[in-house]
Amino acid sequence: MKKKVTLPNGSMIEVGLVGNPKDGVVMLPGTKPAVYGEEAEMLRLWGVDPELGEKLVQGLSDDFCVLYFDYEGHYMAQPEPDRFTPEHITNDMLRIADQMQVDRFWYYGYSWLALAGLQLSIRTDRLNGLIMGGFPPYGGPYKEMLTVTTKTYEQALSNQNKEGAGQETGAQDKKLVEPEDIDWNEVEVSIHPDQCKQFMTMYQHLADFDDRIIHPVLGMPKLAFAGELDLIEYGESFGNVRVDIADRLKRHRHELEAYGWDVEIVKGERMDHTGAMQPAVVLPLLKRWLAKRT
Repeated sequence: MKKKVTLPNGSMIEVGLVGNPKDGVVMLPGTKPAVYGEEAEMLRLWGVDPELGEKLVQGLSDDFCVLYFDYEGHYMAQPEPDRFTPEHITNDMLRIADQMQVDRFWYYGYSWLALAGLQLSIRTDRLNGLIMGGFPPYGGPYKEMLTVTTKTYEQALSNQNKEGAGQETGAQDKKLVEPEDIDWNEVEVSIHPDQCKQFMTMYQHLADFDDRIIHPVLGMPKLAFAGELDLIEYGESFGNVRVDIADRLKRHRHELEAYGWDVEIVKGERMDHTGAMQPAVVLPLLKRWLAKRT
């Protein structure tokens, strides 16, 4: 079943609900549509499965109803530069669940959508469980990501009048370029300033958020995972910021486990931020973990 859901800001997002309700509902807000042709080849060069979203939905729907939608894609198309706060995101997620007649659900998000799930979990009691990939629930890099998103927004503003800037995300990606051939200090931000600003707004509202004090109230089952090579080092144009997801998860593993979290570091030579989000990694991990708790 697919349905157009009207979000609190009046915009409409397509949402799907499919699968076996035997063990409940899993919310997947990061379900991008599959792509083909040259765009798919580009994604493969970067280690991304062009059918990532579809494979996650198909793989989980044997045992669960899967509530899926492309939340990031929706706001890249219809940005909310000044109102994209944790409360805004939470209200969206709960509106989607309500409109699809889903009372309780498991939540899985990766990267910033994992952070969105953590914010959701402290604002509602409707989660059966929380799965966060590629973002640590304890000691998260909020200040670092505020720096990165601010620098990205500043660059987008300065580039917005250049030919073609702001017309589409990643216009330079039309050519098949190997990741190792890119000089990250020379990369230009080619997306619209409003698209960048909404993420800066989100991190501005999290500048004083202390994720170390919230865990006593999170009584549901919880899993945090990351690839063992999940380290992103941003160049001078992005503030010379180092975001070491794997290291933060390892350093705070004892604290997280004491609060009832399961923690997994996914090993492998390609297990960086991109590698650890692929369906070949995520599906076995999610299905094994969920099977023990449903």
